[in-house]
Amino acid sequence: MMKETTFPRMHISLYVSDLIQTVNFYSTFFGQPASKVKKGYAKYELLEPSLIISFVENPERVSSSFGHLGIQVGSKDEMERRLELAKAQGIVSKEEIGTACCYAVQDKFWADDPDGYQWEVYYFHEDVEFNDPKFESADASACCMPLEREEKPKIQMVELSDNKSSCEPGSGCC
Repeated sequence: MMKETTFPRMHISLYVSDLIQTVNFYSTFFGQPASKVKKGYAKYELLEPSLIISFVENPERVSSSFGHLGIQVGSKDEMERRLELAKAQGIVSKEEIGTACCYAVQDKFWADDPDGYQWEVYYFHEDVEFNDPKFESADASACCMPLEREEKPKIQMVELSDNKSSCEPGSGCC
């Protein structure tokens, strides 16, 4: 029988176009300074949620078709507290209270970092069997994305051959 494993922490690495703007945004958004800042690189180590997120300055690799990232909070009061803090810091791009997106009733707000990566901070109320009618569009970006978001050109995916690494030495990849 295989032993059940729990991963201790998740890691995300994002390419960014301007590391100084990124560090300023995330220090505000996360409410703490970066744990490491080097030339073209910054890292935050969060306890709650348990996450390591790093940023590599490489404007050519910033992806416009990424989607979004999200943080679920444990209570409506915590979501409201975080929303008020984010509003005071001027980083809220949209607020949705009582929305039924992705077949769940949620209270949420959105913040966009300097490269357009969207963060959703939300409190989950309950699962439901319907979606808010404004999200019933055939457009794949309609649900779980702020409606005002400007569409950016799609990035073409390239298949790598077996003999090429997806992260070449000196490329800045982690």
